[in-house]
Amino acid sequence: MDILIVSKSSAKRPSFSIGPVGICVFFLGVLLFCSALFISGMEYGSQASSRFLLAVKGQANSLWYKELQRQGETLNEVRLNAEKSLDAMASRLSLLQGHVMRIDALGARLADMADLDDIEFGVMSTPGMGGPIPESDQQSMAIADLTETLDNIEHTLNDRREKLTAMESMLIDRALQEQTLPEGRPALGGWMSSLYGYRSDPISGKKEFHQGVDFAGKPETPITAVAAGIVIWSGLRYGYGDLVEISHGNGYTTRYAHNKKNLVTVGEKIEKGEIIALMGATGRSTGTHVHFEVLRYGKHLNPNKYLSLK
Repeated sequence: MDILIVSKSSAKRPSFSIGPVGICVFFLGVLLFCSALFISGMEYGSQASSRFLLAVKGQANSLWYKELQRQGETLNEVRLNAEKSLDAMASRLSLLQGHVMRIDALGARLADMADLDDIEFGVMSTPGMGGPIPESDQQSMAIADLTETLDNIEHTLNDRREKLTAMESMLIDRALQEQTLPEGRPALGGWMSSLYGYRSDPISGKKEFHQGVDFAGKPETPITAVAAGIVIWSGLRYGYGDLVEISHGNGYTTRYAHNKKNLVTVGEKIEKGEIIALMGATGRSTGTHVHFEVLRYGKHLNPNKYLSLK
């Protein structure tokens, strides 16, 4: 193979020839060069693809991580809300249990005051309830329904507590009134020897107004208080002999005179029916008896009205 080099110069044109071996070497070099270019291109493409895949994978991992983190935060928030709701419901139940205990205490006191032995109060005595098996399927109570039920129970308990408290106050007032209102006889073992009102004085024989009633009896017959109260006098008083005077509140006082011996002192608290003295004949008296008076705001009342109450 001859190779001729063409030039504008008129000088001698150089030329050379390449044999078959040279041609083979030439084409082999071209082939190796192309192969090197191809391999280099493949390597570059592989590296570019790897970098692209790594970038895509990094972005995907970042998105998944953010999504998982967001889901975790959502679950934590739901868990916290659920815990707060449970804590709130537990607090409500604790308050309701306190209301029930107070109502039980009120009910027990009222039952005791009213002598209702057939009614029991307390969490240990569950009231009887029941019924047939329901025909339809039963459903679990939703949170909203449970909250509404708790609200209704709390409202009912508050209403019952207020009513029971009012009833207790009324019963206490009634019991106090019954204890402090004079009623009954001061000497159960005696007999009435003189009435309230005008009479002939047993000593002078003149007409007088008798401000109490007299109960005669044996010496040292027990004299009892006809109502609860506080002793405001215990000792000798002119005409009365040994006298016990008791204040019962609400303006009422009672007097027990001519006693042989007083058994109480001033300031002492007296219960209804308590023995306060022993019957005698001290003071202006013709014999053993107790002179009994009832006063309200210092004005004498007819004891017969209070004697007939018992």
